Amino acid sequence: MDTRRQELAEFLQAMRQRGSPEEFGFPSGSRRRTQGLRREEVAQLAGISATWYTWIEQAREVNVSAEALARLATALKLSKSERSYLFDMADRRDPQAHHTEVDTAPETLVTMLAEIQIPAYIMGRTWDILAWNQPAGTLFTGLLDIEWPADQRPNLLRFVFANSLARQFVVNWEMRARRLVAEFRADSRSRLEEPDVKQLVDELSTASTEFAQFWKQHDVLERQGGQREFQHPQSGLIHFQQVTLRPVEQEHLKLVLLQPAESSSD
Repeated sequence: MDTRRQELAEFLQAMRQRGSPEEFGFPSGSRRRTQGLRREEVAQLAGISATWYTWIEQAREVNVSAEALARLATALKLSKSERSYLFDMADRRDPQAHHTEVDTAPETLVTMLAEIQIPAYIMGRTWDILAWNQPAGTLFTGLLDIEWPADQRPNLLRFVFANSLARQFVVNWEMRARRLVAEFRADSRSRLEEPDVKQLVDELSTASTEFAQFWKQHDVLERQGGQREFQHPQSGLIHFQQVTLRPVEQEHLKLVLLQPAESSSD
């Protein structure tokens, strides 16, 4: 038997049995032998066939759509983590996943940035820089030390592709720029239909022939760490080792740390 189907079946059964009938609008009744909800009650709440729902709990090979999963998640009052687990076990993409994401940096992380001695910043879903510490502000001249329009926040992609300073600042600009586009495509793969993502891609495709070319190539790369080199206007050529971390509770955020490093040729 398929492990995922079995896990999905057992998970739904556990979620069905954990609550009291009264919580879902059903009388408890002295004759009720089932702990929590009955299968037919879950089916009723989710607007699906009781037989079909039973087959899911029996781990039969049935096709469960994302829409049906969404109704089950609502019917069973699943938390965000439980809903994500449900969709993962069913090998389906949650059409509402991005609606629960707020593109702001948690105050705890923002406070921690000030305690970090090396350049560090937090990126959001469309790679806006949501918060940064003083060393990052000093490093990223032309990005974090300038006034941005009132309706925009500092954005890494806008800086790299729409600011002429970036071509001198980022060493091996074309290679890094090409990789950034591939990383952004991978990072936003489940959110390409979101208005903010579409708007940014359209804007940069118009502003930069290089971005338009790289985007059409459909390269996909996970964001990785490694050596980064910058030609700083005051400090000259400087080298860093980059590490990117994701908070568990808001995985669309990225905490980027840059550890000063010696040149590989030194």
